[in-house]
Formats: sequence, C-alpha cells, structure tokens
Amino acid sequence: MKTSNITLAALVAAIGTLMLTSVAMAAGADLGGAEKQATNWHAIVMFVIFVGMTLGITYWAAGRTKTASDFYAAGGGITGFQNGLAIAGDYMSAASFLGISALVYGSGYDGLIFSVGWLVGWPIILFLIAERLRNLGKYTFADVASYRLGRMPVRTFAATGSMIVVIFYLIGQMVGAGQLIKLLFGMDYLYAVIIVGALMMIYVTFGGMVATTWVQIIKACLLLGGATFIAFGVMSKFGFSFEALFTKAIEVHPKHGAIMSPGTLVNNPLDAISLGMALMFGTAGLPHILMRFFTVPDAKEARKSVFYATGFIGYFYILTFIIGFGAICLVATNPAYLDAVKGGLNLRGGNNMAAIHLAHAIGGDMFLGFISAVAFATILAVVSGLTLAGASAISHDIYASVIMHGQVTEGKEVTVSRISSIVLGIIAVLLGIVFEKQNVAFIVALTFSVAASANFPVLVLSMFWGGLTTRGAVLGGTIGLLTSVIMVVLSKAVWVQSFGFQAEIFPYAYPAVFSVPAAFFFSWLFSVLDNSPRAAEERAAYEAQAIRSETGLGAEGAASH
Repeated sequence: MKTSNITLAALVAAIGTLMLTSVAMAAGADLGGAEKQATNWHAIVMFVIFVGMTLGITYWAAGRTKTASDFYAAGGGITGFQNGLAIAGDYMSAASFLGISALVYGSGYDGLIFSVGWLVGWPIILFLIAERLRNLGKYTFADVASYRLGRMPVRTFAATGSMIVVIFYLIGQMVGAGQLIKLLFGMDYLYAVIIVGALMMIYVTFGGMVATTWVQIIKACLLLGGATFIAFGVMSKFGFSFEALFTKAIEVHPKHGAIMSPGTLVNNPLDAISLGMALMFGTAGLPHILMRFFTVPDAKEARKSVFYATGFIGYFYILTFIIGFGAICLVATNPAYLDAVKGGLNLRGGNNMAAIHLAHAIGGDMFLGFISAVAFATILAVVSGLTLAGASAISHDIYASVIMHGQVTEGKEVTVSRISSIVLGIIAVLLGIVFEKQNVAFIVALTFSVAASANFPVLVLSMFWGGLTTRGAVLGGTIGLLTSVIMVVLSKAVWVQSFGFQAEIFPYAYPAVFSVPAAFFFSWLFSVLDNSPRAAEERAAYEAQAIRSETGLGAEGAASH
C-alpha cells in the first residue's frame, strides 16, 4: 500500500502539472473562435479546489481499498442516505442540469417530459429491483442475471450490453465535457478531454468505489446547493409567486402562451411513449446505477438508497424547471447574453448555456465560476461511475467468471480491473477527440434504448419469471440490443443528420416502443421452446433463487454458481 500511495502522489503531481500547463496554454491561446470564451479564472480556481479535494479523498480511499469488495462495492459500508446522495450524484449529469433547463428555456412546459421520464424510472427500481438486486448479486447486475442460468453465456451477454452502454455514455460525457469547458473556461477542447480522462483514471484506479462514491456525494451536494441558490434567486425576483414567473415568461417568450402547452418537442404519440419507455426502463438498466446497490450492507439500506435518491433527484428536476423559466424571464431579455439571432432565444454558446447565463445574472462572476466548476465536477463524477462499471464488467464478469471460471485471486481480479480502468480512460479520451464535431444526441438515445432493451428485460425476467432459460435470456436480450441499435442508426438523427442520406428508414425518433417488447417477447418465446435438460434444471432452480431474493441468505451463491 505504501507503493500504491507513492504512485498516487506522483500521479497527483503529474495531473496538477498537466492542469496548470493546460490552463496556461488556454489563457495564451487564440480565443477568436466563435464558440470559445475568454478564460474564466473564477471557474478555474474553483475547479482546481474541487479537484484538489477529490484527489485528497482518493489518496485516503486508496488506503482503504484492499479487497475486491472494497474496490467494487466500498466493502458494503455505505449507508442508505450516503448511497442515495451518491446515486443522485451519478444520475444528475451535466446533461440534466444544462440540457433540461435549456429544453424548458426553449420549449417551456414540454421540457418536463425528459425530467418526468427520468424520475419515473426510480419507483420501478424501488419496488421491483433494489431489494432483490442487493440480495441476489455481489458486484454487478450480471451476478443476478446469471444466478441460476448458464454463467458463461449470460455473463458474456450481460457484460457486452454493459460495455456498450458504458462506452456510448462515456462518449457523450467526454464530448460534453470538452465542449462545455471550451465554452466556460476558455480552455482548448483537447486539454479539457485529457484532464477529464486523467482524473477519472486516478479516481477509479486508486480509490475504487470508495473514492467514486465520495466524489459523487460531494458533487451532488454542490449541484443541489448551486441549483437551489439559482432557483431561490429567480423566485425572489418574482415575489416567490409561480403565477408571476409564468406570466412574465409567457409575455417575453416568442411562443407566448404555447410554452405552457405540450406538443412542442414531441408531437407524435408513438414517439412520446417510446421516449418515456426508454427513460423509465433505461434507468433500471444502467450498469453504473445498478452497481451502486451493492455498496450498502443489506436490502433495507438498498431501499433507503432509492427513497433518498428519488427525493434528491425529484427536487433537482423541480429546480431545473424553475431555472428554465427563470432564464426566459431574466436572461432572454438581456442583450448581453444573446446572439443577434431572430427569435431572441439563442444564447451565446447555444441554449444549453441558459442555466450558466442565469447563474451570472443571479450571482455575478463569482457564482458563475462556481456553477461552471460544478458543471465540470458533474461530468467527472459521472464518468468515474461509468468507468468503474465498465472495468467491473471486464474484470469481474468476463475475466474472473468467464475466462478464469472463478479460479482467480481477489488481488489478481482487482489488478485486472485497475488496468481496465486505465484502458477505458484512454479509449474514452480518444473517442471524445474523434467525436468532437459529431452530433452526439443519438448517442444518448442509443444509451438509454440499449439499457432498456437489453439489460432491463433480462434482469427483470431473471428475477421474477421462473420460466426464463439461458437460451431465452441470451437470444431475447441480443435481439433487443440489436433492434435498438439498428433502429437508432436508421432514424433521422443518424441516417439523415449524421450520415447525410435524404430520408430516414426508421420513421420514429426513439426505438424503445418496439425494441423493449421485442426483447421480452423473444426471451419468453425462446425460453418456452427450450426443452433441454439444462432448461429444466434452470426452471427448478428458480425456487431457490426466490428464497434468497426474499431473505438475502447465501451471500456467496452468485459467486459460486
């Protein structure tokens, strides 16, 4: 451990040097580009303070990360309240903070469809998944899916689905980080992506789940505090009257009363249903979210985690609604924040900057720096959780369980996981650079669609249906995965806007309404058609699984299966 701490100290020094070099180069670089802003020293100073604090936590966590349980699940020593905050930190991404407020700013009431969709996924996790997941699994959701099914094929499928979700989510986060910091800090895109990648490798490689958890907790507190301050500032200017806020917004918005009616963003009923399904069921299939339920000591604390997380996330989305309408009233009428574009709602840096400009209008340069640093911290926390989930899929599900058939020491497994974290970090940086100029909106849709279509059906059926067989799980999940990917590629977002074809082949924006039922149907069909001796054994094993899912007994069952 002494060697590990020395190595960590060296890397901390290296990342500090890299950050200072990047800041200096950004400050001295040509800032004449249309998208790049002058260097925001308030934001940089606060960001450096945050990074210093989290690196200190990582140094502390490195001394406590000695076993596989410590690395993957923080030794099961996180309380329900702490885990709830960490889940909220994992879930409240920069896309949520900036994106939803931007949707409300541009479309009004309709922006709520995203926040409500994401929030409604949590009761599903609370009532269907949390307790059984904690009782059946050990480190990853593949533990649950393969508990009574064939270890090698199911773990291989589950790990593949997890890696696809993680990599696509990482691309979106890395590109978002680069573009956000380019706008907020005046830093070059390349340096921003490299810094995010280097930091997340340090957090995960040395601190494991302990460091990742506390980075997420700190980030959640900062984001909730900052958003509360903005919302309080907005409401104080309107006498804490929602009626006055909405009346002013209707008056100044180019769409006027239309912003209080649905149908602006999603006007096709099938698209609305499909989007809702992707957001609700996708949440319950995200590997970095599911992994958090193994950090608590028992099922009771797992339920508490979801209860607290739902409260924090619901409160946060209410704040983004206020922030969006506040930006309409206080920012859209101020020429200092607007580009000379007809319609009056295009901000400098695009509508995604609505919350940032509102922070400046409410609290001046210092608060703008704080919110900018929090936005960057948000990305760091999310990519750390994603990287750990991806590394776990590689080391625990593929290497330890499939390749080595469980015959591997904990130390070797953790070493492979740390190497995987570094490799994933490098891949994320490279993909972030490659996709810099691409429209990544389809990547977010693909991420939630794959999670909803591949991971969620197999997870739910493995826990609640005794008839599921290995053949049904693998074939049904694979069909859901391929259907969601193919439909997204053939949709307008990719086929027309990214590939440049004349018209889309798949006429809808979101595939979940087709791919999720397909995954469930074919999982059922191939299971009922499976009359092999192995299938009979797997059906018979459901009773033992059901007993453990209710009691939590037999903690090593998933690992030894």
